[in-house]
Amino acid sequence: MKTDELIRKNVIEEINLDPQLSRVASRIGVSVKDEVVTLSGMVDYYGEKIAAEKAAHRVRDVKVLAIDIEVRSSENTNNITDSNIADAVWNALKWHGAVNEDTVNIKVENGWVYLDGAVDWEYERRAVEKSIEHLQGVKGVLNQIKIKQQEIDPNEIKKKIKAAFHRHATVDSANIAIETSGHKVILTGNVRSWTERMDAEDVVWLMPGVTEVENRIEIGSEIYAGE
Repeated sequence: MKTDELIRKNVIEEINLDPQLSRVASRIGVSVKDEVVTLSGMVDYYGEKIAAEKAAHRVRDVKVLAIDIEVRSSENTNNITDSNIADAVWNALKWHGAVNEDTVNIKVENGWVYLDGAVDWEYERRAVEKSIEHLQGVKGVLNQIKIKQQEIDPNEIKKKIKAAFHRHATVDSANIAIETSGHKVILTGNVRSWTERMDAEDVVWLMPGVTEVENRIEIGSEIYAGE
């Protein structure tokens, strides 16, 4: 078990090594208490906030992460209105090859971008958010885009997920249990890191017909006997 101070040191080093954060790393504060990591400070773009979150999650022993980072550009963005942001978001989606902008509804309020609509795949849903992370003036994104339902056999989906786990280099399938309920997949068990937890979820989202994933996998040293 690593001490809070060692976890803090490792998170700071990971943030400092991330090229996406090279301009703002010195503005990001890191505190750790009882293994709960808190990131604070100010960044210029929403994408930098996401990058800081991902950097912290890459550190082993980070189990709980609180984000208190404010998105407030150090450049003069006072003239950027919600209407300007909405136009920029629309253009970003229009030029993104993986996104059909006609399937997405956009609302911008006080710099926050609200997305809804329906797409066929989770990767499309994520691509929409990814395409606007570094737009000036965007303070945050609430992604409520849904995945369209397709006809599926829950038992067949479960078999495909198990097979995919066995093929995956970073997922220990022996420690993960899979439940299916209609178009929803529930994951339970215990893995070694946040990265492995998210890799398992990403595998499930590749399955056709899955519209919801409930990831209950815990991070720790206990071994869970999956099915």
